[in-house]
Amino acid sequence: MLFCFILLFATVGKAQTVPGRYRELLDKLNQQFTTETPASKLISFAKTMIGVPYRYACSNPSVGFDCSGFVSYVFHNFGFDVPRSSTEFNVAGKPIKLENAKVGDVLVFTGTNPRRRVVGHVGIIADIEGDTIHFIHSTSGKAHGVTITTLDAYYRSRLMRAVSIL
Repeated sequence: MLFCFILLFATVGKAQTVPGRYRELLDKLNQQFTTETPASKLISFAKTMIGVPYRYACSNPSVGFDCSGFVSYVFHNFGFDVPRSSTEFNVAGKPIKLENAKVGDVLVFTGTNPRRRVVGHVGIIADIEGDTIHFIHSTSGKAHGVTITTLDAYYRSRLMRAVSIL
């Protein structure tokens, strides 16, 4: 009976509010039925860092992140042992084809000169909408910090590989 009452309140439109005494119970039930994947939890956490400034050779959210500092900070938060240096991501994880990449996979890029095929940047796939991939990273470019960027022609020209860590 109580469960039916709670379900009734859970399905009420947004204009309605749940009485305070049932809110805590409803929140606990929602948590039990939420099926967040490890990748979605990782990306949700990474998104809390949006706006943290770029800081060379840093992996401290209070100070800032460089690209690999950001990626390693996010993965370490979930217990994954990943490299601290972007160049080391070239041999980390399991290489995958871009068309098989998923949210939470790491993209490994050249530095700012795509003709020089040396690793210089990393980011995490945050979202895939059809053929459009968005990745979260800490950039020294225009955003100068943690941001989400579309894998456009410029970044595709710099892309060296995708790797699966999860």
